[in-house]
Amino acid sequence: MTSTATPPNSPAGAPPAPSAGRDPDVGTSPWLRRLRAFGYAPPARGGARDADVRTRLVPPYAKPSAQLWTALGVPPSSVDAVLRVLAWAGPLLVALVAGVLRFVHLGSPKAVIFDETYYAKDAWATVRQGYEASWPKDIDKSILANPDGISLPLDPGYVVHPPVGKWVIGAGEWMFGFTPFGWRFMTAVLGTLSVLMLCRIGRRLFRSTFLGCLAGALLAVDGLHLVMSRTALLDLVLMFFVLAAFGCLLIDRDKARARLAAALPVDAEGRTRPDLEIAESLRLGWRPYRVLAGVCLGLAFGTKWNGLVVLAFFGVLTVVWDAAARRTAGAGAPYAAMLRRDAVPAFLSTVPVAIAVYVASWTGWILSSDDGKGGYFRDWAAKHDQGSSLAFLPEWLRSLWHYETEVYKFHVNLHDGHTYESNPWSWLVLGRPVSYFYESPAPGTDGCPATEAGKCAREVLALGTPMLWWAGCFALLYVLWRWFFRRDWRAGAIACALGAGLLPWFNYQERTIFFFYAVVFVPYLCLAVAMMIGALLGPAGSSERRRALGAICAGVLVLLIVWNFIYFWPIFTGQTLPMDSWRNRMWLDTWV
Repeated sequence: MTSTATPPNSPAGAPPAPSAGRDPDVGTSPWLRRLRAFGYAPPARGGARDADVRTRLVPPYAKPSAQLWTALGVPPSSVDAVLRVLAWAGPLLVALVAGVLRFVHLGSPKAVIFDETYYAKDAWATVRQGYEASWPKDIDKSILANPDGISLPLDPGYVVHPPVGKWVIGAGEWMFGFTPFGWRFMTAVLGTLSVLMLCRIGRRLFRSTFLGCLAGALLAVDGLHLVMSRTALLDLVLMFFVLAAFGCLLIDRDKARARLAAALPVDAEGRTRPDLEIAESLRLGWRPYRVLAGVCLGLAFGTKWNGLVVLAFFGVLTVVWDAAARRTAGAGAPYAAMLRRDAVPAFLSTVPVAIAVYVASWTGWILSSDDGKGGYFRDWAAKHDQGSSLAFLPEWLRSLWHYETEVYKFHVNLHDGHTYESNPWSWLVLGRPVSYFYESPAPGTDGCPATEAGKCAREVLALGTPMLWWAGCFALLYVLWRWFFRRDWRAGAIACALGAGLLPWFNYQERTIFFFYAVVFVPYLCLAVAMMIGALLGPAGSSERRRALGAICAGVLVLLIVWNFIYFWPIFTGQTLPMDSWRNRMWLDTWV
């Protein structure tokens, strides 16, 4: 079993040692000396005499102890091969379990639940004519009864979200028909793939296959992620592309640091040494994974507009990583070097790429007719903007800009009350989940036992697994401590990604918003819990007693989370429960 794996600055996870004979507090400001009482460790510099800079730039992956391999009967010559297999076999196994959970009875409930009434129909129209249609209000029952007999409406529909998510949902409908299984298929696929991605992302982040698989397993048993993977809403699609962008930036970080390490000099003992000139002047060249991250962020932006906020957060994150790499390599002014060498390429690799992908996602709408028979507002410039100062721009671009301004007005002025609206302050503690579907079957019908004295309950509740989320609150505090006081870049990355999904909503507390928006940051909450569990297991070199106690605590926590998921499974998946059993699962009054 491994711990939190390779730490940011040393293989053992300890703060960098001061130079021999030197007081570490000499030359340090008084407030920094006070912070040491809370565990603060100053960032390591590239000039530490005993440091191999390559190890710090490209930390090795953690390996289980030799005792484990001996106990398993694996000969030392086969260890590396086994580790290479486990690096993919572990994540694939976790993803397989997640896929089974997401696909079993995917077409149930056979109903149009919650906002599927918008996105399932918008997706059906989008994949057939390139833009959304205006559907009759009472057509849902007809779709369920006879989907093959449904004709596309002629009038365009006014929608308030970009088209990428609807193209994704529509792909499932194109393959499997205009049915609940069809419109939920692609979100289930992306939900399963996101578990696989998180396993690999966690492995790269923590340098530990065990902790990576643990993070993915936690995501697999999160109730909110499960419900969103089994429902045709846009937020799961947004989460997938944001997570993919995060993974691309992690790969880019590793490759850029490896390139920097390869350019540094090596001393007579074979250790890579820092070099100020190389660290400040080296160009890191073509970085395709950062461009791919820009594509993913463009797809996220093209699903929901909050993808644009994530683009800003991740843009800052990637250049801060560049500055940290140059500092480790020996740069005296790492941020100045980053601004000279990395900032502009980083911007060009992400922002213009994301905007181009966003505009391209509107291709179906752009290519539709501008004579009033195409997409909504497609003919706006032709009718209302012929004499403007911007008439030199293409009509489709001016019409699209007008459409977007109208959509923005809608979003910022959306204050209508809703039964399940919630404030972002309550999200982490699961203050107000959203009921997507509820029925009260009579005894002897729809799975309700005939012996029941009254009606049963059948619900799909978008609720995170409580033990996971409440543990996540403590894990978030740990991550923030680890980032601020120990300068752990992994904690900073988790905090940045989680903040990108959560913090912007505090600016819209008067707007009608919902808890299920939180699915965007669920993967990073799982990474935070995995990091906290790694700390419970103890750093490399811990005593057997420390390891045993840590393993017991970590094991109990994981088992509680899994049990909690199993207990709430019926209300995640819309199974019929006796009313008393349903009430027993309403732990808070605000869940009803």
